[in-house]
Amino acid sequence: MKNSDFTAAENRLISITGYRFLYTGWISALLILCTLAFAVIQAAQPTYLDATADTEQRVEDLLERMTHEEKIGQLSKPTDVREEYKDAIREGLITGLYVSDPAVSNEYQRVAVEESRLGIPLLFATDVIHGFRTVFPIPLGLAATWNPGLVEQCAAVAASEAAAHGIRQTYSPMVDVARDPRWGRIAEGAGEDPWLNSVMAAAYVRGYQRGDLSADNTILACAKHYVAYGGAVGGRDYNTVDISERTLREIYLPPFKAAIDAGAGSVMSAFNDLNGVPATANHFTLTEILRNEWGFRGFVIGDYDAVEQLVDHRVAADTAEAVRQAILAGVDVDMGDVYQQHLLEILEQGKINESSIDQAVRRVLRMKFALGLFEKPYVDAEKASEAILQRESLELAREAARESIVLLKNESNLLPLSKDMGSVAIIGPLGNNRGDLLGTWRGEGKSGDVVTLLEGIRSKVSRDTRVIYRRGCGFMNDSTGGIEEAVNAVEQADAAILALGESANMNGEAGSRAFLDLPGVQGRLLKEVYATGTPTVLVLMSGRPLAISWSAEHVPAILATWAGGIQAGNAIADVLFGDYNPGGKLPVTFPRTVGQVPIYYNHKNTGRPPTGEKFTSKYIDVEWTPLYPFGYGLSYTEFGYDRIRVEPVSGEINRFRVIANVTNSGVRAGDEVVQLYIGRESASVSPPVKELKGFRRVYLEPGETARVTFALTPYHLSHIGPSLKRVVEPGVCNIRIGGNSRDVISTQITLHERQLVGETPPVDSRR
Repeated sequence: MKNSDFTAAENRLISITGYRFLYTGWISALLILCTLAFAVIQAAQPTYLDATADTEQRVEDLLERMTHEEKIGQLSKPTDVREEYKDAIREGLITGLYVSDPAVSNEYQRVAVEESRLGIPLLFATDVIHGFRTVFPIPLGLAATWNPGLVEQCAAVAASEAAAHGIRQTYSPMVDVARDPRWGRIAEGAGEDPWLNSVMAAAYVRGYQRGDLSADNTILACAKHYVAYGGAVGGRDYNTVDISERTLREIYLPPFKAAIDAGAGSVMSAFNDLNGVPATANHFTLTEILRNEWGFRGFVIGDYDAVEQLVDHRVAADTAEAVRQAILAGVDVDMGDVYQQHLLEILEQGKINESSIDQAVRRVLRMKFALGLFEKPYVDAEKASEAILQRESLELAREAARESIVLLKNESNLLPLSKDMGSVAIIGPLGNNRGDLLGTWRGEGKSGDVVTLLEGIRSKVSRDTRVIYRRGCGFMNDSTGGIEEAVNAVEQADAAILALGESANMNGEAGSRAFLDLPGVQGRLLKEVYATGTPTVLVLMSGRPLAISWSAEHVPAILATWAGGIQAGNAIADVLFGDYNPGGKLPVTFPRTVGQVPIYYNHKNTGRPPTGEKFTSKYIDVEWTPLYPFGYGLSYTEFGYDRIRVEPVSGEINRFRVIANVTNSGVRAGDEVVQLYIGRESASVSPPVKELKGFRRVYLEPGETARVTFALTPYHLSHIGPSLKRVVEPGVCNIRIGGNSRDVISTQITLHERQLVGETPPVDSRR
């Protein structure tokens, strides 16, 4: 190579290298600029809008940016939807609305997110109690399944349907222990027992929230009504409650604790006063117990208008004073407008500190961030209908209704009926009724979705079977004009099925009753049908236990079917004609007469327990025992119990395994709910005669035996002692296992060591 050629080549190399260096420099500079630009953008974006930031950082960042008015807006929730609310939403003065229409929720959400200063999304809520559009049995009926896994599935379906419509909070579960069936809202809970209520409370919360509130198919649970609302004097809704702190902690608080432990993000304060202090102004329950003892970090919402009702309770002279008491007690959100009217006023007057408002706002924002509302404020309104009434949901509704049915009586094995009978008469106001089978608080349930009992039976019997329907009478009126026609129809039939009970509006909120008999002239209709001699089945549909002593004595077959939801007709027909063997158990005691009320299985023994002697705790005109005990329910097969034993857990204090065998000794496969009860022979405070501490629903083939094991922990064996602390005390403890609270096999253990116990119940006592 010539020297000149070498120089040219060298020059080209140098030139290329220079270009490469220049190119690389530009790339590096561009990357630096992009990094700087991204940093600027990040700096401009508030922390509260950064989905990757810690939730508490987001809460604090947003809180610092809010005016007093905007803070109060996060604590104010109207109970309806109005066009004029849009201006308030633009100003950040409303935290959420009561909406179930996805198009409407998107419309108002757009105003909040895109037109308000801070863009804080709304939280839409409604009463999804036992289903949204797919309506399941009422909660008292779901409790009769004694199947928390099934209840969790039902809650999950309700959550999916509701969330698809923009709803992200439900005012459920209601976990009020209810010992008085006159109280209409007994229909909304799990009955009289704190353990069963606790298990069901946790199941609802798991189903609604699924452990991930940010998921599109979840909703925020709200445990209500805090607290002791179900202890209303006289069974009258909204009435006063006067109980000891021991009873509060032993009976009424555990289900709420179970809901909180399961992750419930909100709680609703109750209407009632408790020992003279209204629940909405009760610092002891709302702050000392709920927040300080239990560590609850969600928010409390007052029931509708409950804050303003402090004036009617006569503990507040005016509404402004009511607001001051409520916010200081621990009510974060007002379901109404009185916080909006008075909070700023009393803040400026120095009657409350801003820190009280800030703490409440933190709790609300924390849940909005957890729900992912800032990232996903809208729903797909066009696809909302795809989430409702899915085939699997309808199948679940039918299964839930079947499992909820309790067979109370089956004399001479009248049930199941033959599908090939010549004729059957369906009699009663609930025989071809759609709306009342939805029960109280039916969400967005439609009467047209309901399968009636008449339809269920017609689909079940043979084509040659003649099905006759007569209404017979109404619910509450005294008209007897239809009874004769109904009796004539029964006289032509091979069997009569009477669908009697309560309409939906006879229970639920403001549905208290002074009498528990079949309402109206239904009792007369039943007696006249029975008098025909035609084999008679009573299908009892109600939201509470009814006093049916005459029926229990005379009618050969009785089913308690509650308000069974949209698949009630199919489910009841499945049971009536033997395609399903009933296995439900009563979650509440059935009294002989209203004069026994309140009546519940876990009563105290008293110093003069009932005996045949006169001067003991009983009545002179009726048996003191229930008509049907708690936990009771028959089957088309028979179950027997034996070989109960208790084994200590090695190396553990006050821990045991309880084991028993249960055998299906009949000829049909079926479910049995195995129930575990304990009872102290002595304690430092008077103990209940027995307490439910575990249960398990098992399926057994004919002749099959299951070995059922329960864990007994210190919590199971503890009670609230003289110091109001939960404690295990030395002494003899009776261990009972059986198919209801009355019919059990038993053994005893002796506890030797005293032990203080925490307040977290292990709600599943299976090993």
